[in-house]
Amino acid sequence: MEEKDVYRTIAAPAEGQVTEKRSKFLAFAFPVTTVEEVKELVDAHAKTYYDARHVCYAYMLGHERLVFRANDNGEPSGTAGKPILGQINSNELTDVLIIVVRYFGGVKLGTSGLIQAYKAAAADAIAAATIIEKTVDEKISFTFEYTLMNQVMRIVKEEEPAILAQTFDNDCQMTLSIRASLMPRLRQRLEKVDGVRLDD
Repeated sequence: MEEKDVYRTIAAPAEGQVTEKRSKFLAFAFPVTTVEEVKELVDAHAKTYYDARHVCYAYMLGHERLVFRANDNGEPSGTAGKPILGQINSNELTDVLIIVVRYFGGVKLGTSGLIQAYKAAAADAIAAATIIEKTVDEKISFTFEYTLMNQVMRIVKEEEPAILAQTFDNDCQMTLSIRASLMPRLRQRLEKVDGVRLDD
């Protein structure tokens, strides 16, 4: 099995909480796929917890795990966003946003105390989440004549891609989705059918 076409994310939103020297850290983990979603969720939490001292967050997007950001939101540099991102990384997650809201309890925690608290809060939210594996899928679209239907459907049945769209007329069209590592074989088999035209 090729590892590179599998990634780990969370199935649904989850929450965690840590109290450290009377400061409360509320952690929220969300499955996300775009920076827009991240922005909306962060803005919504900043509004909901307007009375909190800090609303810090980190996110990681995409199966290659190249799009990420950590935000300290006024905490000393590197004490909030980075430890949150560290938890995302150590769990090898992506397409995930973790927001940690801090209510100050009157006792300063110091740099290492803050790092530990944000790390623990993020870890708590991840522990509460259901971690799932998803495959990196690729799409392929093609057209073919109705007379080739049986041949095409046999390939679809044997290779088991997901059928995203299909129209059956004199000219039939299909869009399939399959795990990246299985795409070359599916493409090759379709190309061998005389009369199948791939939309590249």
